[in-house]
Amino acid sequence: MAERPPFRKILVANRGEIAVRVMRCCRDMGIKSVAVYSDVDREGLHVLEADEAHRLGPAAPRLSYLDMNKILEAAVRSGAEAIHPGYGFLSENSEFAQLCEDQKISFIGPPASAIEAMGDKVAARALMVQAGVSVTPGSDGAVAGEKEIRAVAKRVGYPVLLKPTLGGGGKGMRIVRAATEIASSLQAVRSEVATSFGGSSVFVERYIPRARHIEVQVLAGPDGRTMHLGERECSIQRRHQKLVEECPSPAVGKDLRDRLGEMAVRAAEAVSYRNAGTVEFIMDEKGDVYFMEMNTRLQVEHPVTEMVTGIDLVRAQIRVAAGLDPGFSQDDVLLSGSAIECRIFAEDPENGFLPSPGRLTVYAPPAGPGIREDSGVYAGASVPMDYDPMIAKLIAWGRDRDEAVDRMRRALGDYRIGGVKTTIPFHLALMDHEAFRSGDLHTHFIDEHPLDMSLDHADGLGRAALVAALVTAYDDGPGRTRTADGPPVSPWKQAGMRDAVRRRLPGSRPR
Repeated sequence: MAERPPFRKILVANRGEIAVRVMRCCRDMGIKSVAVYSDVDREGLHVLEADEAHRLGPAAPRLSYLDMNKILEAAVRSGAEAIHPGYGFLSENSEFAQLCEDQKISFIGPPASAIEAMGDKVAARALMVQAGVSVTPGSDGAVAGEKEIRAVAKRVGYPVLLKPTLGGGGKGMRIVRAATEIASSLQAVRSEVATSFGGSSVFVERYIPRARHIEVQVLAGPDGRTMHLGERECSIQRRHQKLVEECPSPAVGKDLRDRLGEMAVRAAEAVSYRNAGTVEFIMDEKGDVYFMEMNTRLQVEHPVTEMVTGIDLVRAQIRVAAGLDPGFSQDDVLLSGSAIECRIFAEDPENGFLPSPGRLTVYAPPAGPGIREDSGVYAGASVPMDYDPMIAKLIAWGRDRDEAVDRMRRALGDYRIGGVKTTIPFHLALMDHEAFRSGDLHTHFIDEHPLDMSLDHADGLGRAALVAALVTAYDDGPGRTRTADGPPVSPWKQAGMRDAVRRRLPGSRPR
């Protein structure tokens, strides 16, 4: 007999690929899904995937996806018993989590107290020290001004990193390499923090050059039993924003994996964590690791962990939120093979990664062995300028890292996207880079290794449209020939034009 669904109906308080991914899991579990949408997302894929949809308002996030009252009203109106926040927007908002609890609506995430405890980076550092988790040398708390920064820098050594106590995504961070840079850097950090997060508190950490960004997926059941699901490497970044992630890290062996897992579990238990979360560490060139922060939500890069462990993290989240065990134990967590994820953005990598919003005139994602594509778009859909321009996440699994990279390289070349520029040329060039192939990664990899994003590494922009035009021009034209026992053969194929066109199309490889 099939297991009774833990909820009858779940509202997904997000948009794009993550909303679609959660809704598909809901269907797997026999749960109805509710979408919310802004005016520019009226025809979004997440709206089409849901069992019902409710309008929030204008495109501006503060008037739509960040409006807690509107989302809660939609949940009550629809009869949803739970809300999944996805990532971004309200996913790490402790006030929203508390409001859900007050409304007797299950929040599919950690309790408000855990979100709040890990949201303040200074308080989180103090908790980690108490829990026996190694933290990067730095200030004991927020610094009052230049004098304190100078004293910390003298103690831990330059360069240092000024970081806001609130927020995330790399916003507001500044590297200070000498005492003469303190005043201007502090002013810049406070200005950006005030704009982005509404605060001005700053703390100091030793800056670790050529660092690797390693994170550990954790999941805590309703009884507080916490498990770790291996690590992910997220060192390929641009301006502190992750572009490529993989599981496991090529720099982590079994002993370090066990130690990272133990520290991540201690970190989660220190704040009485429940549900899925990620503990992030930084690794220096000697292999020493330090706690950086905890993301109290589902991560963008969760699919690589799913591909390697075979565990559906969203299903586990939903079960835990309903008071059920996650459906597996620590002994069930076994890593098999290697998985890599590339974030596909509507951006122009040859023009400073400027956003490239617009309508997708062509959209045909890759497939094949070991390939997973999580997207929130379709041919004819629009990529609005109002939100993060991520189109999709492409994930490749292989029996080892080399096979995963090879499959990723092939799948990237198989994309057919028209109407917008994408970051596929960047990813193709990265997959071919010797340092990446060898696993020599760090957070300034892109700055240190300029990538060749010429025609040979371009994406499939317009490829399908060009092929279709050529097929129409030649295949339906006069003079077609027919084989003795088969369909008509177009002259362009006979003359070898198909292969010639392939060689000229962006992203094509000789065959």
